[in-house]
Amino acid sequence: MLLQTPPTEGDPALKPIDPFQPDEIRRLVREFGSPLLIIDCGRVRTQYRKLRGALPGVDLHYALKPLPHPAVVRAIVELGGWLDLATTGEVQLVQSLGIASQRCIHTHPIKRERDIRNALEFGVRLFVADNPDEVRKFRRYGQRAALLLRVSFRSTGAVCDLSRKFGCDPEDAIELARLAASLGVDVRGFSFHVGSQAADSLKHVEAIEACAALLANARRERLGTLDTLDIGGGFPIDYLQHTLDIRPFCAPIRAALARLPKRVRVIAEPGRYIAGPAAIGVASVMGRARREGHWWYYLDDGLYGSYSGQLYDHARYPVESLRQGEPLLPSVLAGPTCDSIDVIAENLMLPQLKAGDLIVGRAMGAYTWASASEFNFFPRATVVAVNRTPGDTGGVE
Repeated sequence: MLLQTPPTEGDPALKPIDPFQPDEIRRLVREFGSPLLIIDCGRVRTQYRKLRGALPGVDLHYALKPLPHPAVVRAIVELGGWLDLATTGEVQLVQSLGIASQRCIHTHPIKRERDIRNALEFGVRLFVADNPDEVRKFRRYGQRAALLLRVSFRSTGAVCDLSRKFGCDPEDAIELARLAASLGVDVRGFSFHVGSQAADSLKHVEAIEACAALLANARRERLGTLDTLDIGGGFPIDYLQHTLDIRPFCAPIRAALARLPKRVRVIAEPGRYIAGPAAIGVASVMGRARREGHWWYYLDDGLYGSYSGQLYDHARYPVESLRQGEPLLPSVLAGPTCDSIDVIAENLMLPQLKAGDLIVGRAMGAYTWASASEFNFFPRATVVAVNRTPGDTGGVE
């Protein structure tokens, strides 16, 4: 539920601030409570511009999945970006914001009939399919919809290998395009996703080169419009380990894309890269206990909440205490629920904390609040978006 917040002195929507600094974190917690997810729309814009600079000429469709927050969506669209939708709920969110459907594609390879109808009613025209059954679903829609055929390129170097779950084998792609053509469904091109948090861009390059050959072969058979290549996402960010800066990471991708025919429109689906560094999680110490020589600190957020990405996304977030200047002691951070699995981190060196002290998790924009639950009736973190554009009058969620 969105709650409107009236403008105040230092209103996050109006006055640029750095919400990741300790004084601002404390102020926002005083105002909105804890746990809190603070989204900095200024950092959203920075991440988008960095990726746009690293991939010039590529249309960036922000994937809503990691952080489907209205302020983030608005920030992307106001920069001229596009959107990648995958569910009816995401379609409804974008529609409620008054965003033009022409800025959206629908990329879930497996869809219910009502998902297709809802997206078409909104005005989305470009979809993704990766198997014959899915292609046949579009026969009834004629000229109202077109397809990108998703191709699988397994990537053991990615943290999450999405091609394990989605995509056809490259050797089956042309036959899939033939099926679409026989049903009167336009094939606009091909798509792939090499996996989330890719270690390097070599798999991107391999996939681009393979899809370039598929585009050429399909054009020779006149199997569709064949003017689009979707290179997915997977662009990495820093967590506990440093990753390659985005410009050198994308250098081999740029070189591979430069060899494509000029008629091919290239799109990408960044999600984590834009959202991850743009938010922090703030939790309060609820209580503490001394166990086996270590201090255990119990927070009001945990693995069933904003730290859910440690389970679902295999991420480890940099965490720190806002209490500084005291001796560091071996410590454990635990979540609030009664489940023993709800432990965020062990063997951390932290100052001795007390109830009410704040713990900050960095790089917590992607797959955190979005995948959080209210298990044990502990509510999800309140979300506050700061440094919004003047026209964005949203509030706190």
